[in-house]
Amino acid sequence: MAFLKNLYRKKKYGEPIVVVSGLPRAGTSMMMSMLEAGGIEILSDQVREEDQDNPKGYYEFEPIKDLVLDKQQSWLEEARGRGVKVISDLVKELSSDYFFKLIFMNRNLEEVVASQNKMLIRRGEPPQPGDDQKMMGLFEKHLDRVKRWIDQQPNFEALFVEYREVLEDPAQQAERIQALLQKELDLEKMTAVVDPQLYRNRKVG
Repeated sequence: MAFLKNLYRKKKYGEPIVVVSGLPRAGTSMMMSMLEAGGIEILSDQVREEDQDNPKGYYEFEPIKDLVLDKQQSWLEEARGRGVKVISDLVKELSSDYFFKLIFMNRNLEEVVASQNKMLIRRGEPPQPGDDQKMMGLFEKHLDRVKRWIDQQPNFEALFVEYREVLEDPAQQAERIQALLQKELDLEKMTAVVDPQLYRNRKVG
């Protein structure tokens, strides 16, 4: 059944685009590095360079920031068969004329907020007391809306991946990704690129 559904989608929409999404600091850049190591060509302009927060790079593509206003999205043609990172807030802006294989990164919200706070502090923008609980509540509602929307889209096939599980067993998650993309990937390289030492805001317990 899934095979026939994918065949129909490919016939209707053409070659799929691989999209990595999730909240900022949820492991999207790590997933992009896995795809690149596995043999998927990445759509990225490297305008935002690696830094202390993302020592392996951000894998961002500037046109993504204009998704709300850019209704033509002509760059999608060159994205076919390639991987591109789109934050969760902008996934719904992607054109309905294309087929997207979506890898959506989930991460414990306390860890997400802790990681984001460290970035803010380094930029001289420390969070205010009470901000953490407020942000986690907003993130939870946002993710619920986005995931319900994804589930209703005929041109999306989604795989939800837990950040912690990638770090604990990258080989298993690499196999899941290969199954979603239905392409022969270099699983060993995908596994090797995952660095558990970058798990710096782990929630204990």
